[in-house]
Amino acid sequence: MQNRRAAREAALKSIYAVEIGDNSTKEAATNIIKYLLKDDLDGIRFAEKLLIITTDEKKELDSIIEEHIDNWKVDRLAVIDKLLLRMAITELIHFDDIPAKVTINEAIELAKDYSTRKSGNFVNGILDAVLTSLKKENRIRKKGRGLIEASNR
Repeated sequence: MQNRRAAREAALKSIYAVEIGDNSTKEAATNIIKYLLKDDLDGIRFAEKLLIITTDEKKELDSIIEEHIDNWKVDRLAVIDKLLLRMAITELIHFDDIPAKVTINEAIELAKDYSTRKSGNFVNGILDAVLTSLKKENRIRKKGRGLIEASNR
């Protein structure tokens, strides 16, 4: 994979197109992911998987988010923040080969680039709480060197 950050950006843009632009996942994959990532086949596969799972599991992801935002509803969140949270939670649960810290750091950086000035801190706080809950529920299945913290071994 040439650049996983670029693949995440392409996935975010595609998820946004599905959420706001009423595009299908197939249209978003073709017109955004494949266009932006061109010959990076691994990046395309990664971004498409992230797009499909995130959009397919939207209700469950929103439920997880809502458990961790006090006195707010998911639909009141800034759109990009909500999509980044969904995308990062998808990565935490479904991408066993990516360390949780990497997922969270990438979401923070994307929030800084694509959302509001305070979004990085907001996304970090929510994802830290979500990660703690997912670990307690044994929903995180990271395997291999560097993927799990010493306290989980």
